Amino acid sequence: MSSHAIDRDSLFFRSLSADFKLGDDTAQLRLFREYGAVFVARGGVIAPNKVVFRDERDVEQFQSKLDISGTDVAGLTLQLQTRAMDGLLKAINKATEAGLSITPRGADSARRNYNDTVELWKSRVEPALVHWVGNERITQEQADSIRDLSPYEQLPEIFHLEENGIFFAKDLTKSIIYSVAPPGASQHLSLLAFDIVEFEDPAVRQILAENHWYQTVTSDLPHFTFLGVAARELEGLGLRPVENNGRRFWIPDV
Repeated sequence: MSSHAIDRDSLFFRSLSADFKLGDDTAQLRLFREYGAVFVARGGVIAPNKVVFRDERDVEQFQSKLDISGTDVAGLTLQLQTRAMDGLLKAINKATEAGLSITPRGADSARRNYNDTVELWKSRVEPALVHWVGNERITQEQADSIRDLSPYEQLPEIFHLEENGIFFAKDLTKSIIYSVAPPGASQHLSLLAFDIVEFEDPAVRQILAENHWYQTVTSDLPHFTFLGVAARELEGLGLRPVENNGRRFWIPDV
């Protein structure tokens, strides 16, 4: 059985929406494991019903169904699904009362559109292609062939190269997904993710968790996901806690 095979009888899989779509290709299965916690989000929000949005139109169709709120946070106008924003603002107020801060890392800390994720993706893919051609690990023809593909089509090709040690993360030593989310796979597209400056502070992480914001991507420490339920309910959705860098992350138990 593939190392990325999914237990479709698992509690997590049974907690997905009835219309959730998951293909059998290795790339989708891997992303399902890496970013999957958001797919069981509750609390009045709409979770994505697919692992990867194919393009901008696909993202726009999903986002058009959402109840969205925009709010000024630390001088930046950010957008999230309304219930997620409510939880964030409660956390910010609680942090302020405790003499702490919850600050966005930048203008793209909350909502993103597909094209935003494409630009981040290119910032990893293009330098890596140049590097590996220069080191004669791939040919110029292979690199040009990958460039000609859409980001959705590039992903399985890049994963295949990475299986042979040809990595595409920024430092070229690990998988690209530990450096940037593939276009269409970012939790920010579902308006249920928020990146903060104070991610190192355990008191801030606790306040966020009390307001249903959790860390769910072990390779992305500043990143928090709105799951819409108390921590005691997460295992009942098929999520399991893992410890990494002194933090607790909630990931699919599949």
